[in-house]
Amino acid sequence: MEWTFIDTWIVLVGALSAAACALLGNYLVLRRMSMMGDAISHAVLPGLAIAFLITGSRDSLPMLVGAIIVGVVTTFMIQGIDRLSGLDRGASMGVVFTTLFAIGLILIRQAADHVDLDPSCVLYGAIELTPLDTVELFGQEIPQAAITSGLMLMVNLAFVIVFFKELKITSFDPALATTMGFNANVLHYILMTLVAATTIAAFESVGSILVIAMLIVPGAAAHLMTDRLGWMLIISVVFSVLSAFLGHLSAITIPTWFGFQDTSTAGMMALIAGLLFVVVFLFSPRYGVFSRMVNQFLLGLRIVGDDILGFLYRYHELAPANAAPVPVPEIQNALQTDIPVKVMIWNLRRTGLILRQNGGYTLTPSGKKAGKGLIRSHRLWESYLCNVMGYCNTDVHRHAHQFEHFTDTKLQEELSQVTGNPDYDPHNRKIPM
Repeated sequence: MEWTFIDTWIVLVGALSAAACALLGNYLVLRRMSMMGDAISHAVLPGLAIAFLITGSRDSLPMLVGAIIVGVVTTFMIQGIDRLSGLDRGASMGVVFTTLFAIGLILIRQAADHVDLDPSCVLYGAIELTPLDTVELFGQEIPQAAITSGLMLMVNLAFVIVFFKELKITSFDPALATTMGFNANVLHYILMTLVAATTIAAFESVGSILVIAMLIVPGAAAHLMTDRLGWMLIISVVFSVLSAFLGHLSAITIPTWFGFQDTSTAGMMALIAGLLFVVVFLFSPRYGVFSRMVNQFLLGLRIVGDDILGFLYRYHELAPANAAPVPVPEIQNALQTDIPVKVMIWNLRRTGLILRQNGGYTLTPSGKKAGKGLIRSHRLWESYLCNVMGYCNTDVHRHAHQFEHFTDTKLQEELSQVTGNPDYDPHNRKIPM
């Protein structure tokens, strides 16, 4: 593989287009309007076709004006159908964008007989050819698509920075934004207008079919990585740039492994974006599928460890002072589990909470303190559920067992105060202090 300046320009154009899409896409994801981006990216085709038919050229300005007008009309139509018909918003989007997209395809087919327009270019993009269409800027030959996408990126970035607070509030709570004096509807239509403009800016590089990947996938992946909007914006841009670079790199290398020359860079960009999303979906620290499975497994082990401490505390509470240590089979029988008990006994011994004596296990001083806290939480919860909430006839023990593992000292004191600082729980067992 030989990397040339043409490859650099292809990656740069793709990165600028993808980053411009990703910035706005974050807000579509947060507003649960991801399909709106898809709808606009398809519905602007009639605007493009009409601009071609009227002007007979592919100049950027008439394309942009036509697309923006149809994009705004699309937004109004979807909102109107949603409000007046009572249909689900997804159904409203489907009706509007499929109809307009079909009209656009018919008009583009007609326009192709009069102007130099390739329908497949509009649909799938031609990012590989963008370095050939250049303009002179500061004495340098720069691809027109790089300038267009760069300007669109700067406009979107300025919009996000200037209206960061307003966009944040309207995305999470439009009603609150209205009470604070922000017109959520105006900001919504400005956002949709920029989405339409960004779609047009990305047509030459990724096309209308693939622009939705750059518009939604990086933001969706970033949303799985963080709950902070600022970091979400940054991560989505990083993902979009990675998609552009790795997409083109894959397009010119992977096909050669199978005897082909290359494949579509725009398609590979979308594919890489999807693969990055899959990786995040599976392995992100907080929301990843595997991460949640691991966290749930570790939580289950911690609860087993707590149950061992609670069981041994109750045993010492009821047994005589010289009672023999509890053997492992008895602990396993009480907790009705096998391997997790052995794992957590090893861990509790390692942390100095239990001690092996005479073939069994007993609590160390620090283990007694931990077990005492768990039993105190359990019996305070039973008192609260029975005496305050009036659930005495239900299985308060089962609910208290669930709550005890997540009760800290502060919550213990609050429970004690609410229940009147009781000395005994509803089962007449002493609440340890």
